[in-house]
Amino acid sequence: MSKHDSSLSKEQFKLLKDFKKQISNPHPRVEPAAPAIKTAEQEQAEDFELFQKEMRGVQKMDHGNIAQVNQPTKKKLDAQTLAKRAAAEGPMQTDETILSDTQAMLNPVGSQASLSYRIATLQHKVFEDLKAGNLRWFEAVDLHGCTVEEARVAVLQIIQMAKDENQNVIKIVHGKGPEAILKTYVNGWLRQHRDVLAFVSAPEKQGGTGAVLVLLKRAEKNPKFKQ
Repeated sequence: MSKHDSSLSKEQFKLLKDFKKQISNPHPRVEPAAPAIKTAEQEQAEDFELFQKEMRGVQKMDHGNIAQVNQPTKKKLDAQTLAKRAAAEGPMQTDETILSDTQAMLNPVGSQASLSYRIATLQHKVFEDLKAGNLRWFEAVDLHGCTVEEARVAVLQIIQMAKDENQNVIKIVHGKGPEAILKTYVNGWLRQHRDVLAFVSAPEKQGGTGAVLVLLKRAEKNPKFKQ
């Protein structure tokens, strides 16, 4: 079709010319931009910025509103406390156990010596658990500052207290002075007591050679505890 064709108006001819131009010169294809490569530092910065936006308006918890839960710790009795208790409640009924001092005097022990005793029928594993401090003790008594007689009464009382509560492990803190007098007597007394199955110097964190852990027979016919 010629541009001089009289059937086309001037405006139609111009539109036709523009259309031919578009066909012969199409628009170049626009390629999508390649994604930008971010460094690790840039990603961390963006993550932190996002975290800050998310945490906007969050307030720090007041630690004053948090309840402090502390496990109660056992306190050691001392001979004077036992004496006051006996004065207030009357003398404790203990077994008529006679603890002789002869064995102690004939077998003195050193202040740093480790004490160890067990009856022949006691299971080896039970004794090893006692030695390792794995058996939880019921009560402890501290003999520091006691006379020999006060210490003897305290040992008998602490054993009786455990029997009354049907407990079988106690701790006796005898100390380890230069002459280890109370330690020597405790070693002799415990070997004679009929309810003592074993005793051993405590692990270091529980008193070391200044204390003994004692394993007792359980009460078989205690009216407070039905078997």
